Amino acid sequence: MDINTLRIFATVASFIVFIGIVVWAWSRRREVDFKEAANLPFEQD
Repeated sequence: MDINTLRIFATVASFIVFIGIVVWAWSRRREVDFKEAANLPFEQD
């Protein structure tokens, strides 16, 4: 295995992680949690 093969593997692995984060962030199950977190600065004590 040479350095170019390792670079290709690292690039593909990084892309897969990126796609996983995007899918997690835009999933319907997380929508309620993100809306609550977005409104935290506006809540009164």
